[in-house]
Amino acid sequence: MRGRVSAVNSVFIDTSNELGGFESGASAALLGPVVSVVGGGIVTVLVVSAVAVAWPELRSMRGLAEDLPKSSHSVEVI
Repeated sequence: MRGRVSAVNSVFIDTSNELGGFESGASAALLGPVVSVVGGGIVTVLVVSAVAVAWPELRSMRGLAEDLPKSSHSVEVI
């Protein structure tokens, strides 16, 4: 089962950059590079805001470094 999940994960990871590049190029060709970049930034802020409103418990989650055991060889994360 892990192999199948890993394969699906790899498909999404491996294609995300290509799909993002296609989307950026297509919007730049249709709207122009400046409008494409500004529009992408606005959409990013809107998506992050929507996620923050939809799932407020994400804001109170601790970082992964806080769950790691302390050892004398670990580097302090600030």
